[in-house]
Amino acid sequence: MTSPGPASRPARADARRNREKLLAAARTAFAKAGDTVALETIARAAGVGVGTLYRHFPTREALVEAVYAAELDDVTTGAPDLLAEFPPETALRVWMDRYAAFVETKRGMIDTLRAGWASGKMATPTTRERVTAVIAAILGEGAKTGSLRADVEPEDVTTMLLGVFLSTAASDTPDQTGRLLDLLIDALRTHESSSSG
Repeated sequence: MTSPGPASRPARADARRNREKLLAAARTAFAKAGDTVALETIARAAGVGVGTLYRHFPTREALVEAVYAAELDDVTTGAPDLLAEFPPETALRVWMDRYAAFVETKRGMIDTLRAGWASGKMATPTTRERVTAVIAAILGEGAKTGSLRADVEPEDVTTMLLGVFLSTAASDTPDQTGRLLDLLIDALRTHESSSSG
């Protein structure tokens, strides 16, 4: 009589590893070539067979939705680590770069995402609320240290960020995005923080 426990554990670990490799390959592919890239190409880049891809993600929509969810989790759960590593104004600027990368990846998947949301095949995410909550947390820490303004609404910062990303979407000049984000950080610093930095 064989025990199913230990024998099945490596398969679960392999399955998790394969899923992560597929998500990483899909993120890269969608950011570079958009969400119409062949699924076989993603499987090959992940080092797995296309059957493995379909076991994890039975449809293109399922893969796009999983990539989007993973990217959103990455961008909305990292604030505590950033605040532990950097002063609040620096943490916010580093986080803005991560958010910009998320927006760039999302652009490559937008057609599939919109169709999935419109049809109800994909759950509509609470992206804006989650992003605004991160901004609120970092602004709150900055207000405590006196480095970031306490009179700014987090929702206004979200709106300004979206404006930056929309205005630079077609320009193909990543430097411009960085310059605009630097200006936004300057606007959020307190006068004391600006004069000392």
